[in-house]
Amino acid sequence: MTSRRELANAIRALSMDAVQKANSGHPGAPMGMADIAEVLWNDFMRHNPSNPKWSNRDRFVLSNGHGSMLLYSLLHLTGYDLPLEELKNFRQLHSRTPGHPEYGYAPGIETTTGPLGQGITNAVGMAIAEKALAAHFNKDGHKIVAHKTYVFMGDGCLMEGISHEACSLAGTLGLGNLIAFWDDNGISIDGHVEGWFTDDTPKRFEAYGWHVIANVDGHDSNALHKAIEFAKAMTDKPTLICCKTTIGFGSPNKAGTHGCHGAALGQDEINLTKAALGWDHEAFEVPAEVYAGWDARAKGAKAEKEWNDSFAAYKSAYPELAVEYERRMTGDLPENWTQDADKFISAVNDEAKTTATRLSSLASIEGYARLLPELFGGSADLGGSNMTEWSAYRPMRANKPDANYINYGVREFGMSAILNGLALHGGVIPFGATFLMFSEYGRNALRMASLMKIRSIFVYTHDSIGLGEDGPTHQPVEQTATLRLIPFMQVWRPCDAVETAVSWRAAIERKDGPSILIFSRQNLPHMPRTPEQIKAIYRGGYILSDCEGQPEAIIIATGSEVELAVKAADALTSKGKKIRVVSMPSTNIFDCQDAQYRESVLPSSVTKRVAVEAGVTDGWWKYVGSNGRVVGLNRFGESAPAGQLFKEFGFTVENVVNNVEAIL
Repeated sequence: MTSRRELANAIRALSMDAVQKANSGHPGAPMGMADIAEVLWNDFMRHNPSNPKWSNRDRFVLSNGHGSMLLYSLLHLTGYDLPLEELKNFRQLHSRTPGHPEYGYAPGIETTTGPLGQGITNAVGMAIAEKALAAHFNKDGHKIVAHKTYVFMGDGCLMEGISHEACSLAGTLGLGNLIAFWDDNGISIDGHVEGWFTDDTPKRFEAYGWHVIANVDGHDSNALHKAIEFAKAMTDKPTLICCKTTIGFGSPNKAGTHGCHGAALGQDEINLTKAALGWDHEAFEVPAEVYAGWDARAKGAKAEKEWNDSFAAYKSAYPELAVEYERRMTGDLPENWTQDADKFISAVNDEAKTTATRLSSLASIEGYARLLPELFGGSADLGGSNMTEWSAYRPMRANKPDANYINYGVREFGMSAILNGLALHGGVIPFGATFLMFSEYGRNALRMASLMKIRSIFVYTHDSIGLGEDGPTHQPVEQTATLRLIPFMQVWRPCDAVETAVSWRAAIERKDGPSILIFSRQNLPHMPRTPEQIKAIYRGGYILSDCEGQPEAIIIATGSEVELAVKAADALTSKGKKIRVVSMPSTNIFDCQDAQYRESVLPSSVTKRVAVEAGVTDGWWKYVGSNGRVVGLNRFGESAPAGQLFKEFGFTVENVVNNVEAIL
């Protein structure tokens, strides 16, 4: 019978060989954590390599994503569709084994990790989703949602501030379905960490409210098995298992040093290491008996069949809940969604009132939440300002898990990455809110959502100098423009309640990427539209008001500045000028429209154009061209009432009119 150590050595060997062949990568962490991985995956992980998307599988997150060969080795050895050739192509162009785990590249990758600390935070989101779904769907005698989220993380993850945000919240929420393994090897890229990382990590996590299992020998399979059993028995707290390991375990000359952290060992050292480990095999060679010891396909198929049988019984007892569960886990919207959403938007249009778009957003949440039990909201300590607390919101508490909302506290980065974990788990459509200015804190998580193309919805209010008296520290100037630059992100800045309802609907319907919804603090008027114009909102930019025949000039605006554009157009029309107003709530979506549509909105023959937005001007020059002008703000704001600020910085009808007349 193949020994546990030999099974773990397969991970070490494949990791060394792949990094050596690529001459790039991180062999130390996979070699150090191989024994932990062997015990967890062979003794405890419930998963089916033949169906990586089985909804009740355990989730595994490699937060220290630089050790990606650990995960690729596990997926290959246990029977996922990740052949040996892909391991040989580690870090090569178009391979399924990039330098850090990338969601969607290979089956079994639950999230993209690399930026340290975000993996553990994604895992907190996954655990929250599982806890909420279990509370909603499970019934006496029918436990259809019952799985764990396991996380591997290193010192770097714990140094990152986001880990404090996420792990603190996880303890408060009592996420007993979350088990994290700390790879306590005392090494980071710069060397031994005692010069810059001396936290008492066990006490830190105890203070968070975690169950902590300290001083576990990360190379002792029996000790690891007992620790995981102990962790699984703790159902009302997340668990941290502190594993003392040796980075680069087995390497005679580099084990325990930063020399094996982020560089190939070299063939001579690999040969010495394999000899020290008793691994007498060529590069990428794994004996049949070792493969057999790892193969999880039969066990996984059996576990999924047992769950399918349980779900069949559940479906018989609770048919409506079962149908809802299946729909939500596929990410599909309700059968009557299109008709019901159309009716809601029509009703919003009929109401035609002046209001802040943050209040219009609340009305949209209220309307869509009635149709979508999976809508799962939250705010970073600003629910009453972001207007995210709809009438049927149920905040999660440790003893109240049947929830659809999270009070994130002042944790903008943590919230953003937790949203990604919620979306990745499935069964919920998550959104989280804060002031637009504080999107800066969560920026890297927004980028990760776009990189993974997942349905995370980021809600930002108080969108400009219209914030007023709180001053330039809270007044976003460059944020909207730079958020639009994130690839695959769809950014919406609606001008009234109708555009707000459309933007919310578009974000909900988008399954292949994240959305950002940006709303005003101040009141904005309703803009009259035809049904055709309402449909055109979905195209990102459209003609809001027009003239007879060819326009002499076009004014383009978004958000609160659309009202300004319309009033300026009226003033110019009264002077005999022919003016078109284009509302462009989403430049990202408008830019993706076909050339014919874009030409119909912004005809190339009309070169006199003025764009108006209370933010930096750079992004608008591509629409106005060299003959145009941009009324914007290329400086920080000031502390004063909003009306005074708009006048101070030139956001007036008179100034827009002057700019149009100047180019005419």
